[in-house]
Amino acid sequence: MNGGGLLVAGTTSDAGKSVVTAGICRWLVRQGVKVAPFKAQNMSLNSFVTREGAEIGRAQAMQAQACWIEPTALMNPVLLKPGGERSSQVVLLGRPVGEMSARGYHGGRQQRLLGTVLDCLEQLRGTYDAVICEGAGSPAEINLRRTDIVNMGVARNAGLPVLVVGDIDRGGVFASFFGTVALLSPEDQRLVAGFLVNKFRGDVSLLEPGLEMLHGLTGRRTYGVLPFRHGLGIDEEDGLRVSLRGAVRESAVAAPVGEDVLRVAVCAVPLMSNFTDVDALAAEPGVVVRFVDRPEELADADLVVVPGTRGTVRALQWLRERGLADALVRRAAGGRPVLGICGGFQLLGDHIEDDVESRRGHVDGLGILPVRVRFAREKTLARPTGQALGERVEGYEIHHGVAEVTGGETFFSDDRGHGLDGCRVGQSWGTHWHGSLESDGFRRAFLREVAAAAGRRFTPAPDTSFAALREEQLDRLGDLIEQHADTDALWRLIESGAPQGLPFIPPGAPA
Repeated sequence: MNGGGLLVAGTTSDAGKSVVTAGICRWLVRQGVKVAPFKAQNMSLNSFVTREGAEIGRAQAMQAQACWIEPTALMNPVLLKPGGERSSQVVLLGRPVGEMSARGYHGGRQQRLLGTVLDCLEQLRGTYDAVICEGAGSPAEINLRRTDIVNMGVARNAGLPVLVVGDIDRGGVFASFFGTVALLSPEDQRLVAGFLVNKFRGDVSLLEPGLEMLHGLTGRRTYGVLPFRHGLGIDEEDGLRVSLRGAVRESAVAAPVGEDVLRVAVCAVPLMSNFTDVDALAAEPGVVVRFVDRPEELADADLVVVPGTRGTVRALQWLRERGLADALVRRAAGGRPVLGICGGFQLLGDHIEDDVESRRGHVDGLGILPVRVRFAREKTLARPTGQALGERVEGYEIHHGVAEVTGGETFFSDDRGHGLDGCRVGQSWGTHWHGSLESDGFRRAFLREVAAAAGRRFTPAPDTSFAALREEQLDRLGDLIEQHADTDALWRLIESGAPQGLPFIPPGAPA
């Protein structure tokens, strides 16, 4: 017998679907419910590698952590990684299967994946007491409904009740709720059980008349009003948020342990991927992380990070056009710290041979590190472990570029001192390993090196645990659901499905 389920949809992108899903998962697991997350199709450049070597969206990896389980490819069977305005790499069950234009994908390929999506969901529901599914964008994208496999398409086929989340901080939440339901077909509307208000500021009693009117207009109740809370965003899917600077906690105002703060500038390269790598830096008291796109913004930085990117050659061109490339070269020559991660590591090298990603062939790199990069058609997906600076390091790899290091020192080594990855020359470092800065001992050792090179009297906090901060964050999300949602009614939805007899709201989806 399959377990219960719920689809968390949203009136818009970034309405709060990911955090609400994570919060419901954490609330359920604390009640002793065996629960798993699911998102049929994700579009994101922030991805993660599971233990079995599958690539999935980082949001689903964080939601799995909220459930106290290991993430698997079943939880995010389709991942789209944009490579430009009109095309994306399609990752199916954790493995890349090719590049496709948006027209080609929505023109037929997407619908053919529905069987795979439903099979993955069925497997999860056969294993867990409950599966909390996350939608994408809005379920009322009427131009895409015919091929939809992530919102009402999966809800209808799997018989899932739907909870629609709206961000009231943006305004227009009542119109968004009503309009979302009214643009769905009668068959889809029968599954929309009700609403959840997100990011409310103020006195809830002032909102209640509107909620009552919404119930009268739609026949659907509101299952909770979640208050606005700072610093609760889990790993972002799409785009770059200002809140990233304090994504783990409000670290921007945390007093440094030593006398000085440490300033980190992250180059906001095009198609930036896994910018969550710097979350662990932002979690350190006294470390100020900001994203920059002008060379003058590097002047007062103690460390410059060049992050991962889905377009290494494009990012390299962007750095040159903006004058950032010359600033990075001058900085490295002056012995001032630079860290390149994944694509950022590749473009710090001598040259790149790329017949896969950009198809530009030979391209000169910045020449900061003695590294030659050749793009392979097969993607490297791994969860390596090693050591650096006398500390243990864990990370994950997601890249097509293969680096040949021709000089300098190896950055990460195994227990016997054999080189595993990366390169270091002076105060310039590069690695393919995402997530390495989440290893607390290594992060502290690295920041001590950066502070010494920068001449800052900065001391890393001795007790900052990134994993513990993540757990605290997920517990806060669970608390929001437990304290501000009707959890009894939510459980009835998960266990029994949408209420019977929900009224149709005209006009419905166009024919």
